[in-house]
Amino acid sequence: MEQNTVLYASISLLLIILVSKLFKKSFHLPPSPFPKLPIIGHLHLIKPPLHRTLDTLSKTFGPIISLQFGSSLVVVVSSPAAVEECFTKNDVVLADRPRLTMGKYMGYNWSTMAGASYGDHWRNLRRISSLEIFSTSRLNSFLSIRRDEVNQLLLTLSQNARTGFNKIVPKPNLNVLSFNIVMRMIAGKRYYGDVVDDQEEAKNVRKIIEEVLSISNSYPGDFLPFLKWIDYKNYQKRAATLSKKMDQILQGIIEEHRSGEGRNSMVDHLLSLQESQPDSHSDVIIKGLMAVRMLINPAVFCLIEVNCS
Repeated sequence: MEQNTVLYASISLLLIILVSKLFKKSFHLPPSPFPKLPIIGHLHLIKPPLHRTLDTLSKTFGPIISLQFGSSLVVVVSSPAAVEECFTKNDVVLADRPRLTMGKYMGYNWSTMAGASYGDHWRNLRRISSLEIFSTSRLNSFLSIRRDEVNQLLLTLSQNARTGFNKIVPKPNLNVLSFNIVMRMIAGKRYYGDVVDDQEEAKNVRKIIEEVLSISNSYPGDFLPFLKWIDYKNYQKRAATLSKKMDQILQGIIEEHRSGEGRNSMVDHLLSLQESQPDSHSDVIIKGLMAVRMLINPAVFCLIEVNCS
């Protein structure tokens, strides 16, 4: 008798869930491609390159369409006028960011500027970036670094030319130039090229960055939660391991500059502000700012591609 009661209760609960799904409010969503499959939604329609696929769907269903990527609802906006409205009139409404697994492990629990949702914390990060990192006075203070790196690039090209006729491929050299400028502004060190401060440290940093970028693609578990529950392809385990390695590198840079061994860099400036504003300039915030500058950099992707080829 008791078993029958449990069975009937389970069936009733299942029916309630199904009915609620059927009559769930649609929120007047934009047009959506057919069919939307159970569990995966429209993921079966997504093929590389992604921007071409979305462009094709937009031409078929309109400039604003809705897609279901597993458990995540996505709205694709391809109309210039609509995009402008999204970034002007509705910028605050659309300012939140999805909590992706990558942001948890590599973004200090979604606390970096690239992963944090709009709010007081994000506004503080933006203030630090705009006033204390990218202000005209701060950028002017790094002018000597930019000049030095350009001179180093010209010297490298000149030395290569002396060995005979060599084909010059500008892109890899310009990527080294760009990344080294960024890293010298952040930490006062070079990590790519023939002239580096510490070969072993530079090799370790390059290896960690390469490993982090190797798992930076979309993780299926972010759209299909059951894959996250079983840790599909050990993604979360690998991300947690890399997170610890990356944190050791960033914390090491901070400790080096805190002990007075560093140079006039972004880290030095933020550490000086930490003394009077410890909450808004904590080590975690400084490491998050460093990680964003290091990893979300087009030059890094190109450098890794060259090194892996």
